[in-house]
Amino acid sequence: MASNTQHHELALPHFDKPVRLLAVVSPYYKDITDGMLAGAHAIAAQAGATLDVIEVPGALEIPTAVGMAHRSGHFDGFVALGCVIRGETTHYDTVCNDSSRGLTLLGLQGVCVGNGILTVENPEQAQVRADPDGQNKGGGAAAAALHLIALSRKWAGARKDAAVPHDVIRLAGELEGQGKA
Repeated sequence: MASNTQHHELALPHFDKPVRLLAVVSPYYKDITDGMLAGAHAIAAQAGATLDVIEVPGALEIPTAVGMAHRSGHFDGFVALGCVIRGETTHYDTVCNDSSRGLTLLGLQGVCVGNGILTVENPEQAQVRADPDGQNKGGGAAAAALHLIALSRKWAGARKDAAVPHDVIRLAGELEGQGKA
């Protein structure tokens, strides 16, 4: 049973430079996302980060908005907040899978995003997970984004000092200097 399971949470990272987060929220279930947003605000404040908020119509729009905001260059990381509750149709599966896949693809491209889109069977499960004094999944998503920002900053500094070897790929013809004695 998940409620009796012990979880380990990493301590929040410390930052030398300011951190600016953007929470992209789908308020379809506003009472749920309000709790998640409260948790995200609290964690951002503990880390000394600012947290701006925008709203989008649904969970499927969250990855698109994160991608657009990332390209603006105004934010260090993103907190995706929403809730999908299983209904009578397969739409639930589409929304859960595609919103998660979109955020994962952004993450693989280097976007620092914490996924706080709840995927639950019923409103009661959502309430427990959204409660900032309970499971605090909104705070967890903010913490995830902060940890990724810390890693990104750490490795960005290392990249500047290290020579990164790379392979040359030749599709056709000779490279300059090859084939000459």
